[in-house]
Amino acid sequence: MGKTADLTAVQKAIIDTLKQEGKTQKEISERIGCSQSAVSRHLSGKSVGRKKCGRKRCTTRRGDRTLRKIVEKDRFQTLGDLRKQWTESGVETSRATVYRRVQEMGYRCRIPQVKPLLNQKLRLTWATEKQHWTVAQWSKVLFLDESKFCMSFGNQGARVWRKTGEREMPKCLKSSVKYPQSVMVWGAMSAAGVGPLCFLKGRVNAASYQEILEHFMLPSAEKLYGDEDFIFQHDLAPAHSAKTTGKWFTDHGITVLNWPANSPDLNPIENLWDIVKRKLRNARPNTLDELKAAIEASWASITPQQCHRLIASMPRRIEAVISAKGFPTKY
Repeated sequence: MGKTADLTAVQKAIIDTLKQEGKTQKEISERIGCSQSAVSRHLSGKSVGRKKCGRKRCTTRRGDRTLRKIVEKDRFQTLGDLRKQWTESGVETSRATVYRRVQEMGYRCRIPQVKPLLNQKLRLTWATEKQHWTVAQWSKVLFLDESKFCMSFGNQGARVWRKTGEREMPKCLKSSVKYPQSVMVWGAMSAAGVGPLCFLKGRVNAASYQEILEHFMLPSAEKLYGDEDFIFQHDLAPAHSAKTTGKWFTDHGITVLNWPANSPDLNPIENLWDIVKRKLRNARPNTLDELKAAIEASWASITPQQCHRLIASMPRRIEAVISAKGFPTKY
């Protein structure tokens, strides 16, 4: 029979108390639910804690701290690189030990998220300027953005049931297209809801962008704001920042919100596109017309409440940018 568990401090105290009351070892063992021999060892002063099993740990706490510093210095190092640097610091060990120590520190090898290259200083300055804006102020902003939808969008993430060795079987393969048909969609949103969609054709230059503003942005503003004033937001794409585009806004008396470059995490309409794409997960369009119809139906199902919740997140987004010192945020 294997060795029984050690007595706890509470059990030992109860044994001492019951012994003083004149209880026998058998009565004590039945009372606290342990063996009589355990009670006897404790009373005779021979009760000892278990000794640890297994091989002695081959690294010291000081060596482990050195490894942590090596990992923190560059998170993109391979296991071989970590072992090499640790060895150079005076700790000779195997790759398996390096892996175990890194795991013990809480690090896991994962595919990194891809984020656009940012100008942290400009983002932080912009966020600091806007940190006192209220939800009511952000509700005056008309957000604009475009997104790409592929014909094969609805089939992404499919799974297949197969056995070992059936990986290359034709009926277990998923067909792919090198250049799948797709559409680029322009949309606008505010705290009051969404505006009409615009399906773009070809590349957008300054002239075509101004046509979009004329025929789709202005109707969106009319729908969402009526005669009230609003602030227009768009990113710093070449067509958006062209001089002729700036003149168009001046001629129409529209205020444009200054915006930091490469900051999709600050634009709530990006989250709106994600909602639309999630709604399309079960769609199986066979033609571009069917894809467009599915996108329009999904866009039309967006409620003003959803839009208002996204706009209401703007103060939190600003705080997140400030806390991250201009680096990317969870949004």
